[in-house]
Amino acid sequence: MNNPLGVMQGRLLPKYKGRYQAHPVDYWQDEFPIAKSLGLDCIEFILDYNDFEKNPLVSDSGIVQIQKQMNETGVKVLSICADYFMEAPFHSEDLEIVKESQKVLLKLLRQGKKLGVNDIVIPCVDQSSLKTEIDKKKFLERLSPLVKEAENLNINLSLESDLGPSDFLDVIRMFDSRSVKVNYDIGNSASLGFDPDEEFNMYGKYISDIHIKDRKLNSGSVELGTGDAQFQKVLNQIQHLHYEGPLIMQAYRDDEGLEIFKRQLDWVRRNFLI
Repeated sequence: MNNPLGVMQGRLLPKYKGRYQAHPVDYWQDEFPIAKSLGLDCIEFILDYNDFEKNPLVSDSGIVQIQKQMNETGVKVLSICADYFMEAPFHSEDLEIVKESQKVLLKLLRQGKKLGVNDIVIPCVDQSSLKTEIDKKKFLERLSPLVKEAENLNINLSLESDLGPSDFLDVIRMFDSRSVKVNYDIGNSASLGFDPDEEFNMYGKYISDIHIKDRKLNSGSVELGTGDAQFQKVLNQIQHLHYEGPLIMQAYRDDEGLEIFKRQLDWVRRNFLI
């Protein structure tokens, strides 16, 4: 497999403000040389709702800083995980929140283009889950103008959802766009009790970004290989599909981050990159 292998931003560094997953404000640069030393190809950048204005993605000077790290290390930014939209979803009841989220995504698309980003992941899980048909209708109406911009820039909007395979496919098809894709999270699907074969048979051709994670059924993250994720099934499916997108390690972390990541990177190279 020649897929780019990467890491979710912050996993190689100590936690930022004790948070499990967050953009590490002011020390994000430290991760690039570490990623290079581990032989990783890319880092999936995070855009948080908190400290949004401190993220280098949203300023031109920040983009220059990111490009500098990419050029010095060869580690690319091919994707952005826009956790911002979990706190400020497009189907929010508050139209001011919606307008601001539309502006943020437009900015993210244009800034991402400067970095060579292929995918912006939009999480529709937890508090941003598409629970009702009204949620889905609002989501379609409010995201559609940005989908056109994504098409123009040739960037995928990769949706992450906790919907079942059939319902998720319906959401993807609503947009009727080559730029609306799927972010597939191996661990989250395991936690929800979904069957990878059914998922891939339903929407596999739309998958553009994969998160490598392990979870127990109806529970949280665990070290890779110790949970209920069906990695062999997923591996078979992505090989069958000739999937060429990135594989992003969003694996279990502790406060320190690096050593537990190295252990799981070794697991991935022995069990998944074959």
